Amino acid sequence: MPPLRRWAARALDVIAVLVVVVAVARFFVLPRLHRDIVQAPPVSLATLDGGRFELDRLRGRLVFLDFWASWCDPCRASIPLIQHFKRTHPQVDVVSVDVGEPAAIVRPFADRYKMKDVVLDPDETVRRAFGVSGYPTMFAIDGTGRVRGYWPGFNPDIERQMSEAVAKYGGRRSTAMGASGASGR
Repeated sequence: MPPLRRWAARALDVIAVLVVVVAVARFFVLPRLHRDIVQAPPVSLATLDGGRFELDRLRGRLVFLDFWASWCDPCRASIPLIQHFKRTHPQVDVVSVDVGEPAAIVRPFADRYKMKDVVLDPDETVRRAFGVSGYPTMFAIDGTGRVRGYWPGFNPDIERQMSEAVAKYGGRRSTAMGASGASGR
């Protein structure tokens, strides 16, 4: 093999390794490190039933925010798991955040999946604030407002991992959607 070809082949090998290292860091290592130490951004969203959801009003309790969209097939597989966890753990607030869709699309979807506590992020402001890049994505936020867990993508083991977060970070609950008086679907 001529020296120039050998050099080009090695350069391509180095580039491939760098791409893999950057991808692993970007999608697996950095999100977990970063999200474990940051304060959750402020969240103020309309609920599907016309009320208002304010994350700050749930201080003192563990909150799970489940980002999803009705067109997302992995979300359709995940939602029954999340809703089952919600029904079996009433001490925890589990809030379903629909991203980018109007209430007219979300309402029949939420009814079909028997979803409760659905909030709407039609302009994707909260999705961007949390850095969500795919669906479904779940966040666990402790009673001090710190992000303590992050699960991107479909996770068939999500209920166990949410239970572990409850055991680690607690979960006291007073009302379905906090002190705002609003209750989701």
